[in-house]
Amino acid sequence: MGDLAGRRFLKMNGLGNEITVLDLRGTKTSVTPQEARALAADPRSRFDQLMILHDPADAGADSDIRILNADGSEAGACGNGMRCVAWAMTVDPAMSGGLARENLRLRTRAGILAARRNDDATFTVDMGAPRLAWDEIPLRDRFPDTRRIELQIGPIDAPILHSPAAVNMGNPHAIFFVEDVDAYDLARIGPLLENHPIFPERANISLAQVLATDHIRLRVWERGAGLTLACGSAACAALVAAARLRLTGREATVTLPGGDLRIAWRESDSHVLMSGPVELEHEGRIDPAVLAAAEVTG
Repeated sequence: MGDLAGRRFLKMNGLGNEITVLDLRGTKTSVTPQEARALAADPRSRFDQLMILHDPADAGADSDIRILNADGSEAGACGNGMRCVAWAMTVDPAMSGGLARENLRLRTRAGILAARRNDDATFTVDMGAPRLAWDEIPLRDRFPDTRRIELQIGPIDAPILHSPAAVNMGNPHAIFFVEDVDAYDLARIGPLLENHPIFPERANISLAQVLATDHIRLRVWERGAGLTLACGSAACAALVAAARLRLTGREATVTLPGGDLRIAWRESDSHVLMSGPVELEHEGRIDPAVLAAAEVTG
């Protein structure tokens, strides 16, 4: 508890996706799942994802980033969170160290992701190439074509949802293409699908509505966090899935409840680029009482 108590954090959001950024560089401190759950429950540090900065393992990255969901589980990537980290490391005086830089290399479980600050105050994150093979997503069952997999919820002869696309964008995603994203109770069906046995590592569940060849509407049940106003990796996964099905081109605006992201699936190297804004809500310090409660509850 002592190492985390009093540590400064930034409470931010990416299109309403709640993000807390915690800088632990220069220390050997780590955050346990119990501590993460306690911090997520505290209104001052409430988050969908906790982005933890650690010293880079080598010179190939500016920082190593550990990502924890609100339930204490670990995520491989978080697009909105990476934009918040990029803001913190280029704009916030304490976290940037006073260095004026516009490009960063950030190491996550999903690999090294490049981020840059744009002239219009938005940030772009290179989320890398999508993984599309069934065992890379991963799925329990061998599907030769993951553009549509055999999964449905509801009666066999009249399923509520069926045949999602599956994509890994640092995290597993299942995307159901529907005519109206508001016609479904995602808060009810999201947990059932997130924890379906076909997803050995659980999955982010998205409802996608193609409005035009360059515009997608999206609602997301986020693995480990629940309903969210925005999910950057889900927006990337939705564009990849739509383009593979020839429902859109390789670039589109993805509209989430929290706002718009611009997604481009680059042909030259198959990398997915995500651009959008971030917002600093407030800064704070970790309350020792919150950590003490985490130790008691385990």
